[in-house]
Amino acid sequence: MRLLDLLHRWVGGILGLVLAVLGLSGAILVHRDAWVWLPHAGDARIADPARLAAATERALAAAPATRSIVYPSDSFGLLQLRGAHGAGAYADQTGHLVARWDSQWARPELWLFDLHHHLFSGDAGETVIGIAGLAGILFVVTGTILWWRTRRTFQFRLWPRRMSRPMIVWQHRDLGIVVAPLLLLAAVTGTMMVFRPFAALIIAPFGAPTAALAASSPPKVESGPLAARPDWRRILAGAQARFPDAQPRILALPARPGEPIRLRMKRAAEWLPNGRTQLAFDAADGRLLAAVDALTLPRAAQVFNGAYPLHAAKVGGLAYRLVMTAVGLALAMLGSLAVWSFWFRRPKRRVFARN
Repeated sequence: MRLLDLLHRWVGGILGLVLAVLGLSGAILVHRDAWVWLPHAGDARIADPARLAAATERALAAAPATRSIVYPSDSFGLLQLRGAHGAGAYADQTGHLVARWDSQWARPELWLFDLHHHLFSGDAGETVIGIAGLAGILFVVTGTILWWRTRRTFQFRLWPRRMSRPMIVWQHRDLGIVVAPLLLLAAVTGTMMVFRPFAALIIAPFGAPTAALAASSPPKVESGPLAARPDWRRILAGAQARFPDAQPRILALPARPGEPIRLRMKRAAEWLPNGRTQLAFDAADGRLLAAVDALTLPRAAQVFNGAYPLHAAKVGGLAYRLVMTAVGLALAMLGSLAVWSFWFRRPKRRVFARN
């Protein structure tokens, strides 16, 4: 048990600050659509393909360097145009730009997202986050075992009675056991999105992991060259005709010759906010080349697709968002106080003088 206690404290002292950053940034991002205050951000979503096609054409004419478009959702009424190196713009649902930026640092929701997903460090930061996620799972398991010995002294506190090491450890232990189930959910779902081998392990009981993850990939098709003025009306109307209950979510332009125009849609029964229903259109004439229905994917793939909406509180409405906000804040507190107590509030060793 002493070895378990040492492992829990040392790993917490090293990775606690990373977990604190992830918890605080995640708690803020859960409410992203509510605090991005821009003109028309609260507009109701337009479902008419013809009007959406007109907005797409107008927005792309205003921002020709756009590589992809995130369409409005029921909670956010603007189109987001994404360019290279963090550049982008927001447009209303008529296609007129309401904000523009050349770097992600100009938009707090963008750099917060990068902080939460990459620690501002690209793939290296994502790896650190994955390691921190695995450590979070370890903390929940070892912390529960360690708490069991002292369960009779349980007293729930949001904040330590005093900023002394014993009081911090006491509050850490008892707050941790209260939020442990949701901390485990956040750690497991977050790590699934970063480490595919871990995701394969989690979804293995539901089907063959390799086949399931491959089934979610975009359809591979050959396309003609991108037209000077793509037929957006044909593309969006064709998508709506193929999946009448679905919302268009992300439109991606070809990155290189021979690639199609891709559209991700969210069917009514999908949890994933941007959906995993995927269509590929000929970039030359707008013909539908291939489609993947997310609701017909293998069960294991659908379990994997449920990780993000559970992690980011994209299901369950305001009640679940508030629960995950509390979990994020609790993680921020547990991580930061763990670092504080480990590195700065360690008990001083007594030195006895020899006679």
